[in-house]
Amino acid sequence: MAGLLLAAGAGRRFGGPKALAELDGTPLVVRALNALTAGGCEPVRVVVGARADDVRRLLPDSGIAVTAPDWESGMGASLRAGMAAIATLDPAPDAVLVHLVDLPDVGAGVVARLVALAGPAVLARAEYGAGPGHPVLCGRDWWPQFVAAAEADRGARAFLAGHPDLRVVDCSDLAAGRDVDRAADLDPG
Repeated sequence: MAGLLLAAGAGRRFGGPKALAELDGTPLVVRALNALTAGGCEPVRVVVGARADDVRRLLPDSGIAVTAPDWESGMGASLRAGMAAIATLDPAPDAVLVHLVDLPDVGAGVVARLVALAGPAVLARAEYGAGPGHPVLCGRDWWPQFVAAAEADRGARAFLAGHPDLRVVDCSDLAAGRDVDRAADLDPG
């Protein structure tokens, strides 16, 4: 069960790449990577773009980084680059769990809940009581459609929206699932 962390954005509204921002002394990219690995994802790939070298230095192994050359065009480009890297893994994983770097309260418990559902035909995503969220679990059978639907800043949202096979997994008991849009969102006060 592979993990894919999208961490390439410049964080324009945030004031810099969110991957490099810290919460409780830990960079967000490290927090999210730890959630994926502790939750049962192996191997994991991290998509980098903005300040890629700085983000790469924070990773325990720079070899897990995947550069999205067109990262500036949005999340869709990061998703395509990451999925291309996942597709080359040998052995091929049955599924991939796609996580976003700007969800600091989504931890290993949420990841493990979704990983428990993994299989080639599974399509699932976390939900926190306020609509669909991340991470998203995509079984290998869905990869071509998932990647083909990836666009600009919307990622694969259109593919997932209302998909008849999508399983929504309530994770509201484990996290709020809110993304960090501004630096002030990291302030616990």
